Amino acid sequence: MRRQHKQRADLTFKHNKNNGRHGWLRLTPAYSIKIVHQILQDLSADLSVLDPFSGTATTTLCAVERGHKALSVEINPFLVWFGKAKVRQYCLHALESAKRIGQTIERTVQARQVEPAPTPPIANVERWWDADHLDYLRLTRAAIEAQSDKETPVRDLLDIAFCRSVIGLSNAAFNHQSVSFKDTGRRKPSSQLSLWDCQEPDGDGRFARDLDFILETARKNPPHSGRVVFGDSRNIAGFVEDQYDILITSPPYPNRMSYIRELRPYMYWLRYLTEARQAGELDWEAIGGTWGIATSRLSDWRPDGRSLLPSYLEDLLDSVVTGGPKSGQLLANYIHKYFEDMWHHFQSITRALRSGAEVHYIVGNSKFYDVLIPVERIYVDMLGAAGFKHAKAQTIRKRNSKKELFEFDVSAIYE
Repeated sequence: MRRQHKQRADLTFKHNKNNGRHGWLRLTPAYSIKIVHQILQDLSADLSVLDPFSGTATTTLCAVERGHKALSVEINPFLVWFGKAKVRQYCLHALESAKRIGQTIERTVQARQVEPAPTPPIANVERWWDADHLDYLRLTRAAIEAQSDKETPVRDLLDIAFCRSVIGLSNAAFNHQSVSFKDTGRRKPSSQLSLWDCQEPDGDGRFARDLDFILETARKNPPHSGRVVFGDSRNIAGFVEDQYDILITSPPYPNRMSYIRELRPYMYWLRYLTEARQAGELDWEAIGGTWGIATSRLSDWRPDGRSLLPSYLEDLLDSVVTGGPKSGQLLANYIHKYFEDMWHHFQSITRALRSGAEVHYIVGNSKFYDVLIPVERIYVDMLGAAGFKHAKAQTIRKRNSKKELFEFDVSAIYE
């Protein structure tokens, strides 16, 4: 039956890019707004919606656009900032101020009337940006900081536009599940114009065009303002006081695809990261993180003995250990820790749900060596053990990777 499911781009992040604020920044692990709207379309109005894995705040923005109240929880401080900016209601004065300051910034950059900001300390920075693009971004960053105040709606709009320029001028390629790089070994022919020669006649450059897009899509305010808060989804009860009617979320998949990898360029430029170790530390705090120090710590990780995991998971972990090279035990630890973390989440989330609340987890299965990890089945069984009823997994689509990999909506009712 699963073979009939197709690789539907409309059910991925690709569907978001031309849908207003949802298209502000690209993040491959983000899921389609279409999935959220399909879940919400047949439900009554004025619901309270919870997303414990906010990411780019897709769920919360979709919910408030439909007139619901919504809260997202996120452990990455950059995504908390971005989510807040994405769901905010902007007044006309803020939009006009951002436009005016943006024009000043572009003139300042073109006249080179500002000292360039420091090059971000990202490893192999020349792989990310050509020299002229890097120069342009450093000047633009400096001009933004000189022309606008921190922690204001105007600054947020400018910073989001800058983030679009950061990735738009980069050598990043998006022909894989996560970011990769174009072949930068083949240099541009000498007849090709540089960035500085390719400005529009009125002086607007890449940043100005990106800012125009942000400001145009920011004009349509949602009827409600959603909330995005910093927190750990394994301990929802520690900071979420209200109870919610429905949970819609897409947690990290257990596939070693680190969110921090795609977020690093934004986080370095905006100084959420200042050294490589910080990225690994942050990924270790996240569920499913394996970047840098997070991977080395997995070698010493041991189960806490307090998780009710399906008994068949042990056999799968043993198969991963014996079925691969030396890294088999490391990967088994990774998988084990992922489901232990999700168990603590499932236990904690019950205190934030009203009786009869629906939950929807959009998640994909995984494969390590020749061992298929039935994530959807494990979710169903763990939800049942955590007190949920009527847990089931519905196949949404075929994923663009190995033939056995699919995406599911794992749903249940909390009673």
